[in-house]
Amino acid sequence: FHTTEAEETEDQQLIESALGGSSAALESLIKRHQHYIYNVALKLALSPVDAEDITQEVLVKMVTRLGQFQGKSSFRTWLYRITFNHFLKMKKRPLESQITTFEQYGEDLDSIPYHDLSEEEQIEQRELIVEAKLGCMSGMILCLSREQRLVYILGELFEVNHNVGAELLEITPANFRKRLERARRDLYQFMTSKCGLINKANPCRCARKTTGFIAAGWVDKQKMRFNTDYVRTIQDTVPQRNTQLDHLLEQDYAALFQDTPFQEKPHADRLLATLFSDPKVRETFNLS
Repeated sequence: FHTTEAEETEDQQLIESALGGSSAALESLIKRHQHYIYNVALKLALSPVDAEDITQEVLVKMVTRLGQFQGKSSFRTWLYRITFNHFLKMKKRPLESQITTFEQYGEDLDSIPYHDLSEEEQIEQRELIVEAKLGCMSGMILCLSREQRLVYILGELFEVNHNVGAELLEITPANFRKRLERARRDLYQFMTSKCGLINKANPCRCARKTTGFIAAGWVDKQKMRFNTDYVRTIQDTVPQRNTQLDHLLEQDYAALFQDTPFQEKPHADRLLATLFSDPKVRETFNLS
């Protein structure tokens, strides 16, 4: 979401080459942006399978509308407007129907029994405990409305300033700030009342819930969904903090969510093959 003049120039060169018939340029353009789209989609839908499907849907729109890009804004602004508009209008995904409110999510968490792990077990199950934490935090975000989720992901996780965020979502900066404030308030009030990572008075701890999460099917020992496919975190993709939060405690909340994986899944080749076989894409770029 943060772009330099050099990156914008490279995007423009790739677009011109792709529209000129270069499949290699089109592939490079897709690879430059697909991971950002996927990571936002994963935060929105919570399911890697759904996130892959959403990413493909967005990329089909990107490549079939590429000829409509006129350069009035940066390519990334143009692309992410398409992306977020798609996110807001797409059909509801399965987990969005299962996790709907903070109250209901809190009751679901309370229904999972505690199981204390020994020190040795905590060491042995360290990766699963991290998976439990990441999955639980992702579920919290799902309790927000779609509009709140997008604003929170942009403004808090990726630290997009309110002017850029407003431009991407086509709302006023004041409206963006108001929605972000409301999303923070709702999410952080829930965490203060439930999460032991923030409020040590709360009994809930990731390690104590991991066994229960596994039994309930929330954590898959054989195939992790969140603690995988990454070498950097979301924080690593953010060049610098754009605004100072009013309270140090809010920085603690934000840091927890930014210290989550920025996934770069090894599905790029499969995704590209699927895209290049799409009839709309083949027709647009005269692929034979």
